[in-house]
Amino acid sequence: VQLQASGGGLVQAGGSLRLSCAGSGRTFSNYAVGWFRQAPGKGRKFVAGISWSGGSTFYTDSVKGRFTISRDDAKNTVYLQMNSLKPEDTAVYYCAAAEYGLGTSSWTYGNWGGGTQVTVSS
Repeated sequence: VQLQASGGGLVQAGGSLRLSCAGSGRTFSNYAVGWFRQAPGKGRKFVAGISWSGGSTFYTDSVKGRFTISRDDAKNTVYLQMNSLKPEDTAVYYCAAAEYGLGTSSWTYGNWGGGTQVTVSS
């Protein structure tokens, strides 16, 4: 499956953005999807994940209560709604898909899309 992330931009602290991850090429609904982010000079870190059915979602502690991951398989798209954004959320955000398994490690995900930049100003 091929993935493309979009929806990033510049927003003030406290604002909101919605990222989209569009899938194509294979049956997208068969894949679990995760969002990761990479801040300048730092490694890629897990943000949120959703199972292939959408029945399970999980988040890194720093975004719980602020970010929501969801999927619309009719549109082959997974969303990351980001509210109450903070400057420390600034990063390039990537989506990734896993045909088998679900987890917080980047090793779980075999398919990656290009990133989208999110910048939160203070």
